[in-house]
Amino acid sequence: MRFVRPALWIVFGWLLSLQAGADVFPRDDIVTDPAWNSYTVCYAHGCGSLGHVSLSEEQWGQVRDILLPLADTAAEERQRIRAAIALMEKFSGIATGTWRDKGGTFNFGIDGQMDCIDESVNTSLYLTMFHKHGMLRHHRVVDRATRGWFLFGWPHTTAVIREVARNARWAVDSWFLDNGEPPFILPLEVWKKGWKPGDCEDCRAMVPEKAN
Repeated sequence: MRFVRPALWIVFGWLLSLQAGADVFPRDDIVTDPAWNSYTVCYAHGCGSLGHVSLSEEQWGQVRDILLPLADTAAEERQRIRAAIALMEKFSGIATGTWRDKGGTFNFGIDGQMDCIDESVNTSLYLTMFHKHGMLRHHRVVDRATRGWFLFGWPHTTAVIREVARNARWAVDSWFLDNGEPPFILPLEVWKKGWKPGDCEDCRAMVPEKAN
């Protein structure tokens, strides 16, 4: 292992911290207390680039209309979360050039492309914004989760929400999808086993519709 570059050791340490439950963001200048008129968007792999975005009142009103009035059930709220994140991605994509992002690929050298680190950070911060503005009743934002290791499989990271009533955790994974498509939301324990789109026959509830 003495031939492994120091940067790789940094990545190993960062992944270990995620597995241990500490949500460590890849940059110190990420806005971790986001508001609709001041937030950051990661892109270019591992948050290599950081965009600063401010939505208009009209744009934020469209997001708010998806989540308010508050959902009656946790299942309904998860579907609304998917639609709200899709819309946030569209608005952020226009502002930062990440509308070019293609799902399930790294596409190194393509402007606006995201990896799972970018996607999970952005999704977590969108969710944090929703909660901060009182638009979530049944879920709370918790630390991101990582599965896989360099020695045993390529690592993959997702945003995570906790369902309050059942204390159940759900993966909110945008990486498999193009910019502006509603993310997959599925039980975290299923996701951790290596789930990917098409792995099961009864995944219709997890399959995203195209965003309007």
